[in-house]
Amino acid sequence: MVISNENTSKPINPTNFQGGIDCVGNRKMGQNRRALSVINQSLVAEGRPYPCVVNKRALAEKHDVCEKKQADPVHRPITRRFAAQIASTQQNRAEDTKKSNLGNSNSNGFGESIFVDDEHNMPTDDQPVPMSLEQTEPMHSESDQMEEVEMEDILEETVLDIDTCDASNPLAVVDYIEDLYAYYKKTEGTSCVSPNYMTQQIDINERMRAILVDWLIEVHDKFDLMHETLFLTVNLIDRFLAKQSVVRKKLQLVGLVAMLLACKYEEVSVPVVGDLILISDKAYTRKEVLEMEKLMVNTLQFNMSVPTVYVFIKRFLKAAQADKKLELLAFFLVELCLVEYDMLKFPPSLLAAAAVYTAQCTMYGVKQWTKTCEWHSNYSEEQLLECSTLMVDIHMKAGNGKLTGVHRKYCSSKFSYTAKCEPARFLLENPL
Repeated sequence: MVISNENTSKPINPTNFQGGIDCVGNRKMGQNRRALSVINQSLVAEGRPYPCVVNKRALAEKHDVCEKKQADPVHRPITRRFAAQIASTQQNRAEDTKKSNLGNSNSNGFGESIFVDDEHNMPTDDQPVPMSLEQTEPMHSESDQMEEVEMEDILEETVLDIDTCDASNPLAVVDYIEDLYAYYKKTEGTSCVSPNYMTQQIDINERMRAILVDWLIEVHDKFDLMHETLFLTVNLIDRFLAKQSVVRKKLQLVGLVAMLLACKYEEVSVPVVGDLILISDKAYTRKEVLEMEKLMVNTLQFNMSVPTVYVFIKRFLKAAQADKKLELLAFFLVELCLVEYDMLKFPPSLLAAAAVYTAQCTMYGVKQWTKTCEWHSNYSEEQLLECSTLMVDIHMKAGNGKLTGVHRKYCSSKFSYTAKCEPARFLLENPL
C-alpha cells in the first residue's frame, strides 16, 4: 500500500505512520495509543482544557444510535441541541488533535489526523455503548411495567367469578343475577321494621315474640318446609305487629296465619287450615284463622315479595364456596338471630353476611373474609364485627334457658349435629 503526499513526490512508506500497518494489512493500534497519550500531555502542559474522552464510536454511528433510540418508544429521544453538542465536541476535538499533530508529527506530516479519519471506518460491533443511551432507562421502564402487570394479576385473582359454573343453568339466570341482587340490596329497607316497634304494643312484649318465633321454628321443622318459608313467616309477623296492635291471646294466631301465607307464597304443597288448628291445640276456629288472614294481607297491602335474609345468605355462601357443613352452621346462627328481638336493628343483607363470616370463624378457628365475599356482599370485615360478636354470644347461650328450639333442631342427625360446634369465642376476646 502506497500513499502519495501532497507536498512531495516521494512515496511514503506505510510504516512511517504512527499507527502502522502490518504485512497482512491490519492496523497496529499500540503506537497510536502511545502517540495519543503524548498529545494529551502536551495539551495539559499548555494549560488548555482537557478535551472530552475519545469515544471510539464514529460520529456518523452516533447519529445512527440516536435515530434508533428515537424510533424505539422505550428509549428517551435525544434532543437536537444535545446532538449538536456532540457534533461540536467531536469537531473541536478533531481540530485540536490536528493542530497538535502538526507540531509533533513525523516527516509524513499526517500525524494523528489519520487515526481520527480512519476511526470512522472501523467496525464498532465490539465497542461498548454508553449506558446512558442503552440500558438505564429501558431497565427502569421494563421493571415498572412488570410490577404493574404483577399487581394487576394479583388484584384480578382475589375476586372470583362465582357464576361461571352455572353458565349453562337457565334457572341460575347468570345474565341477570348481579342486577337482581343490586335490586334486593336497594329494596331491602321495605322488609325492615323499626327495632323499637314493640313499644307501640300494649298487651305483648319482646319476650312473647321470642316464644312465638321459637315455637314456629319447631313447627316449620315438623312440617319439613323450605328455608324461605321460615324467614318470610318471621318477616310477616314483624311487619304486621309494627302496624297493628294485637292482644296477647291472638298472638299465636298471628304466627299461624303468617306461616300459612308464607307457605302459599313459597311452598308447592301447602298445609291446610285444619292442620294449623290442630297444631294450636284447637285454640282457634277456622273462621278466626280466615279472618286473621284477611286482616293481615290487607294490613301488608298484599306485599309478600320482599328480600329476606334467605336470598342474601344463599348468595354469600356461594361467594364463600361453602360446603354443606358451613352452610348448616350459617343457617343455625341466623335462625338463632330470628328469635332475638335485638337483632332487628340489622338489615337482612348484613345479618346474612355476618352469619357466613361467623360460621367461617367458628369452623376454621381464624378470621376469614375473602375479597370475593367482600365484593359480593358489599360489607367489609370491620362492618360485620358488631353483628358477628352478638351472634357468638347468642351461640354460647343457645343451649341454655327455655328457648332452645333452634338448638334442639340442629342437634339432630338431620342437621349433622351442627349445634354442637364450639362458638368462636376469640371474636369476643379480640373483636378488632
